[in-house]
Amino acid sequence: SANVACAAPYRSALCRKRAMAMRAWRILGVVLATAWTPLALHAVRGPVVMGVGNSFGRILRITTFGESHGGGVGVIVDGCPPKMALSRELVQKELDRRRPGQSRLTTPRNESDAVEVLSGLDPSGVTLGTPIGMLVRNQDQRSKDYGDMAVAYRPSHADATYDAKYGVRAVAGGGRSSARETIGRVAGGAVAKEILRLHSGTEVLAYVRQVQDIALPEDFDVDGVSLESIEANIARCPDPGVAERMIERIDAIRRTGNSIGGVVECVAKNVPAGLGSPVFDKLEADLAKACLSLPAAKGFEVGSGFRGVLLTGKEHNDEFFVDDEGRTRTKSNRSGGIQGGISNGETIVVRVAFKPTSTIGQLQDTVTRDGQPTQLRGKGRHDPCVLPRACPMVDNMVALVLADALLCHVAQTDLLPFPQATDINPLGAKTHSHLPSEEQEETT
Repeated sequence: SANVACAAPYRSALCRKRAMAMRAWRILGVVLATAWTPLALHAVRGPVVMGVGNSFGRILRITTFGESHGGGVGVIVDGCPPKMALSRELVQKELDRRRPGQSRLTTPRNESDAVEVLSGLDPSGVTLGTPIGMLVRNQDQRSKDYGDMAVAYRPSHADATYDAKYGVRAVAGGGRSSARETIGRVAGGAVAKEILRLHSGTEVLAYVRQVQDIALPEDFDVDGVSLESIEANIARCPDPGVAERMIERIDAIRRTGNSIGGVVECVAKNVPAGLGSPVFDKLEADLAKACLSLPAAKGFEVGSGFRGVLLTGKEHNDEFFVDDEGRTRTKSNRSGGIQGGISNGETIVVRVAFKPTSTIGQLQDTVTRDGQPTQLRGKGRHDPCVLPRACPMVDNMVALVLADALLCHVAQTDLLPFPQATDINPLGAKTHSHLPSEEQEETT
């Protein structure tokens, strides 16, 4: 009972002890109720995940960290299979495609972006199956360029929304809203690309399809694109003639202190059929989230995209046929390699629209942090067009999605040694593993 019978409650030491004990039990009851409620909800609803937004993926999961003008930026890659050869040079090759200062079309910030692999590999460069930690140290920060931006918001930048959400922000370089955060994504994507290459020879390539109104022709052969053709010019457009016009347009805008946007197209070749899941985890939905999470990304399409609304069902449908190897294929690829949220073994084709860079060297109306009207001219070093450097960002995010989907697919469908169905013809182009022959036999 909560009541303690005592003839002299405030004089009796025994009564005082009983009262203190009851008070303690009441406090403990409140603590237990508070502590156990989330656990009870967990049992009913499943795990509660904080929406802090710095991690991506399910089995192959990356967490990026660091600010643009902090000590460095990096990534933790968790879920990578063990016993896979992985070199620092392979990761550095991807980062070199992303780094600033590589041409006059990009920000002149001088960063080597040299990656340090801190964990997850043995001395011979083989993955351990444990988290892979990678760090790139910042070297060429110019925080003084951002003095005015401490009090005045850059139009269309994340300054105002970060203040509204957190009440504090990293002014210099934009902190986590800077494209410098994508270093971690690209480093993680390098791991994903190697997983895909070893498993099925999958190749993921992104290139600039459009700068303002200058674009590749509608009938451009996406299956003929190579990394060499993309890297042959500073615009990263695989058509030399179109690339030259793009470069001229970006140069002209750069000289005025303004910026422009456009479209990056990404193709993934030799993707196995069966990746992705119905309903909420459709492959195109995961790809859309990955690509739209990139800085300055504003639109996403897969396959025919919005142009598909102009066609009838008869015109849009990808009719099936059986190829020379006896595999079920599609005559066209308006689905972009994905049907019903699941890869069909054809080339995956996605496009991402990027807006013009927010920070420009022209005077604009804005307000201060405390709501006073003012004007601001952007300082610092910024890309007049993000598209050339966005290409490695897009293809590495696509690679992360595909590698994660591959691991999920294997975990669900290949876990138990049931015999494969013999009455279903294989779907999509035949893929080829790049594993050593003895490891292929083990995998099979």
